[in-house]
Amino acid sequence: MEKSIFFRGTKLSYTIHGHGHPVVLLHGFGEDSSIWEFQVEALRDHAMVITPDLAGSGRSGWPETAAGFLTLEDHAESVLEILHKEQIENCILIGHSMGGYIALAFAERYPERLKALGLFHSTASADSEEKKLVRQKGIEFTREQGAGKFLAQVIPNLYGEAYKTAHPEALARHIALAQSFSRDAVIGYYKAMMQRPDRKSVLQNFAKPVLFIMGEEDKTVLLQETLPQSHLAQESHVFILKQVAHMGMREDPSQANAALLGFLSHVNEN
Repeated sequence: MEKSIFFRGTKLSYTIHGHGHPVVLLHGFGEDSSIWEFQVEALRDHAMVITPDLAGSGRSGWPETAAGFLTLEDHAESVLEILHKEQIENCILIGHSMGGYIALAFAERYPERLKALGLFHSTASADSEEKKLVRQKGIEFTREQGAGKFLAQVIPNLYGEAYKTAHPEALARHIALAQSFSRDAVIGYYKAMMQRPDRKSVLQNFAKPVLFIMGEEDKTVLLQETLPQSHLAQESHVFILKQVAHMGMREDPSQANAALLGFLSHVNEN
């Protein structure tokens, strides 16, 4: 079922499938809620699965703001507004990459609204200075060449070589989907990610289960960087997806879904 809220003067879209305890899946940069299609199918018999299109993605608009972009905290507030609309007291919140950064911002501000937290190919670290320089170059390229051309360069690097060889049509669909992004949205996401703080303390202070899903071949969020973060949480559940890069929900849905279902089962039984 497709639904919507108004946030900062623009419509934000989200879908709800299934029944049970709510699970909110936040997509990452250069994606929309459709990236979770295999997970929705796997989880809908076990939970109420909510998949928002973050502002500027999919069917959601990009609001006018004084700063010119939404912070990750702003995006977290939009998730809270969805929970208010659906009269949901608490949920399991899982974010992919940039969606994980938003999930951490949410956990920092509204921990009482969470039953559990999940980082799916994501990190609690802030951008390094080197990463900020890379993002700044991306912003300049997007201003000059447009969002579509920029994302067409970025998206292939998110997938493992074996997947790209075996599924060129899936990669082409993702690149085609990305052509709908505006310059403002892509630049806004990069600015928000560049200014985010280190949130390892959120993991240390979060007193509920935390899921870490990592890709063995991830070149965007490195395994050797994120694996030590799993030791910070008070209760960690760690899954390393074999022969998977940054897009585990698409590269190997069976592994990803097994990790998600196992985590949901544990959280709901305790």
